[in-house]
Amino acid sequence: MFNLDQHTGLISEAHVIASPNCDARPADCAPNLIVVHGISLPPGEFGGPWIDMLFTNKLPAGAHPYFATIADVRVSAHFLIRRDGKLIQYVPIDRRAWHAGDSYHAGRSCCNDFSIGIELEGDDSTPYEKAQYDCLAELIRSLRSQVDSLAAAEIVGHSDIAPGRKTDPGESFDWPALHERLAVV
Repeated sequence: MFNLDQHTGLISEAHVIASPNCDARPADCAPNLIVVHGISLPPGEFGGPWIDMLFTNKLPAGAHPYFATIADVRVSAHFLIRRDGKLIQYVPIDRRAWHAGDSYHAGRSCCNDFSIGIELEGDDSTPYEKAQYDCLAELIRSLRSQVDSLAAAEIVGHSDIAPGRKTDPGESFDWPALHERLAVV
């Protein structure tokens, strides 16, 4: 079980890299949705500092041709789970991370307002690692048990809340494997 500091909104076991790409949630809007994403920078490549740099507005446009197309984008997530299962936190859970973009779920738009964004280092076609599923399940269990509004939070993919615009976490994400881990106490 990961430990959430209720005062800071940070998971004590996570490596924290603060992102400026966040703001206050709307009044009376607690998170009650968990959104799973997939990210790799450059696309299809894993490792390196690029995701951290993107989420902290330090991505060098000239380091890779793809970076020139996204270097000015201001995005973040609450968490990233690396291929080896390492957990990184960019935004406290009580703040709104900028991960969902134009999105819609259960009759509500602007999913950033009421969701927690969890990025997995990966892409749509490469299988995710066992360590990532283990960490993701532990993180979700921890959030559900320590944040009242997340106790019964639905878990969706980015593709579910932004269909036609986003495809992540992709066909390579094994939803049954996640649900199986969540069922084990």
